[in-house]
Amino acid sequence: MQEKHLNTSAREVAFKALGLYRRDKAWSELALSGLLRSADLPRLEAALATQILGGVLQNMALCDYYAAYFSSIDLRRLEPRVLDILRLSIYQIVFLTKVPNSAAVNEAVALTKKYSNQSASGFVNALLRKIASAAEGGALPEIAGDPIHRLSIKYSHPDWLVREFCNTLGRDEAEDLLAANNAGGTPVTVQVNTLHTDLYKVLRLLENDGVDAMRHEWLSDSIDIRGMGNITRLEAFDMGYIYVQDAAARLAVIAAGPKEGDFVIDGCAAPGGKSFTAAIAMKGSGRIAALDINAAKLRNLESGAKRLGIGIIDAIYKDALARSDEFKEAADVVFADVPCSGFGVIRKKPEIRYKTSQEIAGLPEIQERILSALSEYVAPGGTLLYSTCTVLRQENEEVVKRFLEGNGRFAPEGFTLPNTGYIESGMVTLWPHIHGTDGFFICKLRRT
Repeated sequence: MQEKHLNTSAREVAFKALGLYRRDKAWSELALSGLLRSADLPRLEAALATQILGGVLQNMALCDYYAAYFSSIDLRRLEPRVLDILRLSIYQIVFLTKVPNSAAVNEAVALTKKYSNQSASGFVNALLRKIASAAEGGALPEIAGDPIHRLSIKYSHPDWLVREFCNTLGRDEAEDLLAANNAGGTPVTVQVNTLHTDLYKVLRLLENDGVDAMRHEWLSDSIDIRGMGNITRLEAFDMGYIYVQDAAARLAVIAAGPKEGDFVIDGCAAPGGKSFTAAIAMKGSGRIAALDINAAKLRNLESGAKRLGIGIIDAIYKDALARSDEFKEAADVVFADVPCSGFGVIRKKPEIRYKTSQEIAGLPEIQERILSALSEYVAPGGTLLYSTCTVLRQENEEVVKRFLEGNGRFAPEGFTLPNTGYIESGMVTLWPHIHGTDGFFICKLRRT
């Protein structure tokens, strides 16, 4: 009976979170965290709910493909809540080897009776038993269609995005990227606040808390944490010894090279990771103007700086596009980490993949305008660091190319990173399947 309660509770929370995403386009992580707090699930239940929701978002097209293949009813005619239950259950049947198929089917039927009706529960029961039988017999259908479409269904990325990846990487390497985006189990990388502690003290604290943590493979003063849902509950976090930041974002700061006494402008600063990392690199000496147009996020940034004991950051409510005489040609380093499509962080935020090409069509123009506006703050001889958390050329290399064509005062400058060596061209794309980081673009420009 205890196992049944565990699975039922976890699946119901995952079902509700999936519904919030489908109806309101709520970020799955935020929707799930709120539901988990309300349900007050034990750790194992919360972990199962998290795994199921993330797995469905990573494999939704494949779950729908199997459902459509075995269904006698067009999926478009199904009640959306029933389709959500099918997706949750098919994911468990196909991917979760530790969950008995009978349990997945029975709990799906119970959810359908609770949130739909008796007739729908009969349909769900019959369809899921067909799929479970096929999965157990190794008889799930092959995916038909051209290579792009097959990859799109297999890894649940939209056709247009798969085509973009294939055009950039080639088909085989694009599949490696798609697989990395769906791999799951991605650790959370945290940076050590060396202004107040050191790597080994933090590792001991984490070990005492029973956290699965290990030193990052190639980035100093960084730690990878696995299986910890809420980092903010850790003693090391509360003491201001760590903050969450992927290795790729820290590499952008390393490329820029801020030093003690510098004046740094972080043009699109929230949530604050680059400002924090720059302050630590500057050994708490100098000044950082952290600009952002989101007041709530700026307050969180200020709170984060206070927790970390960093006193050189000024959080300033300011649109990066609104030029300011106060900062004109004043900064040694300017960060232009611009708003982007986010396709480099699909492995952590799986729903990002479902953005349409139309939704992101206007981004390159905005990115170029922000880069141009922030470039005016760079002092002669100073550094302008352009970065995004996407891997699309139209938001990365092509934006930089157009900027340089109209700004002869800037030129790319090579830099060295611990995982790639010397980047002579001054720009690099980091890939999840190659570098083990978020997908990220870094370009270092020097004002001549």
